[in-house]
Amino acid sequence: MEEGLLCQWTVFRSLLAILQWWSFNVTVIIINKWIFQKLDFKFPLSVSCVHFICSSIGAYIVIKVLKLKPLIVVEAEDRWKRIFPMSFVFCINIVLGNVSLRYIPVSFMQTIKSFTPATTVVLQWLVWRKYFDWRIWASLVPIVGGILLTSITELSFNMMGFCAALFGCLATSTKTILAESLLHGYKFDSINTVYYMAPFATMILGVPAVLLEGNGILDWLHTHPNPWSALIIIFSSGVLAFCLNFSIFYVIHSTTAVTFNVAGNLKVAVAVLVSWLIFRNPISASNAIGCGITLLGCTFYGYVRHMLSQQAPGTPRTPRTPRGRMELLPLVNNEKLDDKV
Repeated sequence: MEEGLLCQWTVFRSLLAILQWWSFNVTVIIINKWIFQKLDFKFPLSVSCVHFICSSIGAYIVIKVLKLKPLIVVEAEDRWKRIFPMSFVFCINIVLGNVSLRYIPVSFMQTIKSFTPATTVVLQWLVWRKYFDWRIWASLVPIVGGILLTSITELSFNMMGFCAALFGCLATSTKTILAESLLHGYKFDSINTVYYMAPFATMILGVPAVLLEGNGILDWLHTHPNPWSALIIIFSSGVLAFCLNFSIFYVIHSTTAVTFNVAGNLKVAVAVLVSWLIFRNPISASNAIGCGITLLGCTFYGYVRHMLSQQAPGTPRTPRTPRGRMELLPLVNNEKLDDKV
């Protein structure tokens, strides 16, 4: 009986973790789209900078003040040689995501973001000459096919938004590769990642945001009918962005890898549905089919990765790098942290 209650509590905790992760993720996406579309705040650099500032403050409070998570100590030299390059790519990733939200619907942006597994595998193959099981390559076929079908039939297609979302996938994949090569030895979680990277990202983005968007923001403040209430919404999105990082840490430790993968793809479907209910962007039948094919491909990709990870190292079907190249120790399962905002 006690085992049954423990099992029920474990299932309930997993469901609760997934639901709160979904809630924060979808809310952040919808609020960001609302800021660009409804508040007419067309400044993605500044929105990203607000997110980084709030995340820096939030991570400091969680680790230093509340002590809810122990700090992973990183040497000062490693902060500049290892973390700073990753922070630069991290910054580009978030900015491109916000730029894409300004120009294209949430549904289209989320579908393109699902292209990340394909770009990660291709970059690892090109950069590290890393070999992958044929099933990994096969799982990329529906992902690529679904993206192509969605892009061709997208009724609200915008080249600027499409390119921003696509290059955002490349930035995410680059971040994963850099994490494995630069941060080996440091077992980072999402909170410590934000603690170290968000201040660097704020420093990198602050000056360009002021120079490129400062005058536009001043004009917006003078012309917007309710600027203070709009600013509250903008800073609230930054607070929710940090809460999203905290929820990722919670859900990773409450679910299995397979559950996380399935829940992540269902989250995309939830975000697409909620955004359509709010913004009513037109979606054709072919577009919906393409999105569904992409999500199924991502689910199959995650399942194949999980199955191959259960095999003993060195078996013929396990992804491996050629002998003679240094084996890079993985940081953590970095694809679990790709939703960081």
